[in-house]
Amino acid sequence: MLPAYIIEELRRREEARKEPEARPTLDLPLPLRRTRPSADEAPDRGVVIIELMR
Repeated sequence: MLPAYIIEELRRREEARKEPEARPTLDLPLPLRRTRPSADEAPDRGVVIIELMR
């Protein structure tokens, strides 16, 4: 018979393996990677101002 601490460790590892399956996941729609702009094209640059309200 195995010692209690080994049985507890085995149970903990088994629970850890099951845990990712039990958690819901959300796949985010990621934009397609763009290639680098050529020398003729001006890069899209700008400033975004975000006002945080209290």
